[in-house]
Amino acid sequence: MTSPLSTLRSALRTDFTSSLVVFLVAVPLCVGVAVASGVPAELGLITGIVGGLVTGLLPGSSLQVSGPAAGLTVLVFTAVQEYGLSALGVIVLATGLLQLALGAMRLGRFFRAISLSVVHGMLAGIGLVLIGGQLYALADRKAPGSGTANIAGLPGLAVDVLVSDPALIAVGIGTGTVAIMTLWKKLPGKAQLLPGPLVAVGAAMAATAVFDLPVKRVEVSGLVKAVQSPGLGDFGELTQVGLLTTVIAFTLIASAESLFSAAAVDRLHDGPKTDYNKELMAQGAGNTVCGLLGALPMTAVIVRSAANVQAGARTKLSRVLHGVWLLLFAALLPGVLALIPTAALAGVLIHAGFKLLPIKELGPLWREHRGEAVVLVITAGAILVTNMFEGVLIGLVLAVAKSAWDVSHVHIETDDTGTGAVRVRIVGNATFLRLPHILDALEKLPHDRPVELNLAALRHLDHACMSALQNWTDQHNTHTVQPAQALASAA
Repeated sequence: MTSPLSTLRSALRTDFTSSLVVFLVAVPLCVGVAVASGVPAELGLITGIVGGLVTGLLPGSSLQVSGPAAGLTVLVFTAVQEYGLSALGVIVLATGLLQLALGAMRLGRFFRAISLSVVHGMLAGIGLVLIGGQLYALADRKAPGSGTANIAGLPGLAVDVLVSDPALIAVGIGTGTVAIMTLWKKLPGKAQLLPGPLVAVGAAMAATAVFDLPVKRVEVSGLVKAVQSPGLGDFGELTQVGLLTTVIAFTLIASAESLFSAAAVDRLHDGPKTDYNKELMAQGAGNTVCGLLGALPMTAVIVRSAANVQAGARTKLSRVLHGVWLLLFAALLPGVLALIPTAALAGVLIHAGFKLLPIKELGPLWREHRGEAVVLVITAGAILVTNMFEGVLIGLVLAVAKSAWDVSHVHIETDDTGTGAVRVRIVGNATFLRLPHILDALEKLPHDRPVELNLAALRHLDHACMSALQNWTDQHNTHTVQPAQALASAA
């Protein structure tokens, strides 16, 4: 029989090794997300550190890991461009406080009610915008800006790359990074003890250093210097409607991504399941600290969380230790960041962007739930054409409209003996959405005989439909030879 002490030692040992794996996965992703967001690389590491040392210690989900996420890159980049880096801390701080309030009001579980097609469409839209922007970084070029402008500028980018040797070298570094990450997953299990992103970025660093390649590298300012706590004057930005809208967008997207990640991680292990309200408050606490430090917003990240579970983690110790390793790396080895080619980080994020696209799922979804597939595609396209917040709102409106249409099923049964009144029985949910269909069916009935309309089998009858049916019945039976016999008794 295994003693409690030996079980504890085993758990500590696996949590220690798991923390190293998660740390190695987190480093390139933290730095890559920061660079793609247009902020100092150290801010990505700070968010990862807070995700380990603050959120990692709090209750909620014991095994999922938090840090800067590729899913918020586009939104952060837009916010920094529009309001400046100094406003980022205020936005993230307000996001964290709002998440704390939502968790305290026990509203975390309601994020699970968001349509999956909208969530997948949101992630696909993020993936498309991320890929479109990082293709420029892959060639050491600056992206034009919006998603549509980035897509429209790709032909010009291709021509620019073909006539520029430095750009071709940078593209070679970036595509090599993507290739290594893609092929790494196909190697035997033991070879994958080292995370693919780390190996790919390490190879890019080695090639750049050995051959002294003329490519851009990550700019380093130092961990302490990168911290930009918001001043009192920065809080005045909260009076802007646009900035408040950005806060709401940060809150909704970060919370939804974290809680959906928690649901996915729960399916990967047999341990304690997530308390969604506590997890939302843990994310809020982490974002509050990140805001005070002027760092990137955080979410729970499925890539790091899955790596944590697959490495054998048993308790929250692994994610806390991963934050310790990030802190030691940022404090003791900041110069290593300056050796990383930005094209390699672009390759990491392009690879992450493709993983956000539901390529394999879209075909079966189209065959089995065509309406859901339409919502997914339109949501992704709307994000690409407009922005994150408006695209998600469009997706949510479409999902609600689709659900309303789906539940508004009505079946019309007609009993016509050829003489006397025509008996019509309506079954299901009669709403204004189905009113044209119902009225078209009634207009096809004989005009020279009265109609007995039976609504007793309806599960729902809204006011618009009830009024229209009553008016139609009164007008129809007024012009018939026999007296009206409308049975308008609603369920």
